[in-house]
Formats: sequence, structure tokens, C-alpha cells
Amino acid sequence: MTDTPDTREAALVDAFTDEPLAGNAAGVVPDATGLSETQMQAVARELAVSETAFLTPADDADRRVRYFTPTTEVDLCGHATVAAHAYLHETERLDPGTHTLATNVGTLSIEVHEDGTVWMTQNPPTVYEVDADYDVIAAALGCETAALTGVGDALPVAYASTGLPFLVVPVDFLDALGGLDPDFPAVERLAEAHDAAGVYAFTFDTLSAESTLHGRCLVPGAGVPEDPVTGTASGACGAYLDHFGAFRENGSDRAPGDRAGLGESSTATDVSTTVGTPEEMVFEQGHYLDRPGRVHVRASGSDAPTVGGTAVTSFEGQIRVPDEADDEIIEA
Repeated sequence: MTDTPDTREAALVDAFTDEPLAGNAAGVVPDATGLSETQMQAVARELAVSETAFLTPADDADRRVRYFTPTTEVDLCGHATVAAHAYLHETERLDPGTHTLATNVGTLSIEVHEDGTVWMTQNPPTVYEVDADYDVIAAALGCETAALTGVGDALPVAYASTGLPFLVVPVDFLDALGGLDPDFPAVERLAEAHDAAGVYAFTFDTLSAESTLHGRCLVPGAGVPEDPVTGTASGACGAYLDHFGAFRENGSDRAPGDRAGLGESSTATDVSTTVGTPEEMVFEQGHYLDRPGRVHVRASGSDAPTVGGTAVTSFEGQIRVPDEADDEIIEA
């Protein structure tokens, strides 16, 4: 007699969009109680999207989450957080209001609106300029060095984290950003050299007049060569823009070559609380992967940036989980 297989509810939810098969797809397992790390990794590998969120009950929060890419666990994922809460709200298991979520980097506050919009409060930011070798960065990204140095006089390459660290790289124009031809092993080495999970490149040159910037996020070290629309990186970039006063009325006060504070960590928006960072920004991303999406970012003078957006369920069903010792591919 064959034992009844362990099956779990699972869904694919497209975050930071209001259209299916756009934005960034996340796997959602709303009840992962009892699943081992090996089993969660197997499910994430089978769902084969950039991250899958596994939710369980928690003693000190409304729920606990762990995030897995197809190859590894990551500490924080913005789009999977938005996707998971939007899915719970859509399936009437989560009322509008403020909820708490325990993650590997602490307990976060999640706000769910009546219309299903989800806002995720991230951790207080850590932002600092790094000593950038523009030739090395350009070679890794697959662009001309001039595309980086032209804006480097005003805004530096920097480490920025609101729970998951990124190397933030400003690029001059959309043509250059869209034309990136990344050397992914080199991108992985670049990120590792700066203790970052990946590289977030952006330009203020946008497709939509309503957007603040256009971003691309490369995370090959986590098994995600390019993430379509990224909540954690958007929060980190919002903190970066606020920290360096990117929206000063008369432009940045940072003189070319100014290395003040180089390598010194800051957890405060110490230069821009009064210099005009918009109360809410819109970051567009994913268009070069045919997965367009928009992330709303609030980082003006805030100790903890927030990112928000809507999500659409594109697939839901049951997934069979392998036994703990079973290495076979699972069936969806």
C-alpha cells in the first residue's frame, strides 16, 4: 500500500503589476508547516521562478516566511512578500490592515489595503559609497565606461541595503541601460567583492513620464541572472537616492572625485531630509525581459523605506512534495 503523498497548495503570483504574466512572478506556498529546508528548496526549484515564499505560523509575528530561489535561500525578497500577502488577501485569508512578518533579517510591517495593494516596510538603510573601478564595472555589465562615469560625478556607485545588500550603479541613458550585455560570472564576482547580493543599475531616463527611474537588477550569485521587478533592490535604491540627495533643487553638492565618508556605513538619510526627495517615487523595471512592472517607493527622510504594489495570481493548484530523502523531481 502506497503512502498518501504530501501535497501543498501553491500559486504563481505576478507582483508589481495589475496584469497577468507581467511584473515579477513569485511562488507562494501559503502553508509550509512541517516542510524541511530541503523540501522547500525542491519546491522552489520545481516552480522555477526567481523566488518562492514559504509561509508558516509564528509565535512573535502574524506569520513567518522563508524565501528560496531555484538554487538557494535568500534572507529577504520584496516581490515575493507583496505576492504572498496579495494572494492571502485575494483568497480571503488576510484582512486589510497592518500585519507583521518574521523574516531572516527581522520582523517587518506589511500593510494591506482594501484594493489589494501591499506595502512592505523594509529595514533601516545602510548606504555608503564604494571605491569604484568603472572599467571593471563596465566590463561586468557589458557597457561603455563612459555610460557610468558621466553620472558618476554626481552620484556614486554605492553599497545600499534595506535588508538585502545591492551594489547600486547609476547609468547615463536608457539606451545604455537597455543595451547591457552582462558577463554574469563577472557580475557575481563584482557583487561578492562588495559584499552585495547583486547589482542594481538604474537611469533617470525612463519609458514613462510618470516614472522616477528605470532599473535592472542582476543577481547571478543567487541563481537569478536578472530579476524582472525587484522590491528589495528598489527599497535599497530609494534609500540610496535619499542618502545622496539625488533630488536637490540645484543638483548634488557632491564635487567630482569627492570621497567624503568613503567606506563609512550610515543608517540615516543624513544629507537629504530637507532637499527634496519625492514623497513617493515610481521605479519601472522588467521591460527588457518582457515582464514590465512598477514599484512604488517611499524613502524620503525615512528610517525605514517602504515599497508597494499590486499583484495578480496567474496559476494556483497543488504541488507534490518529495519525501525528505527523495531526490527525484517533484510533480506539479
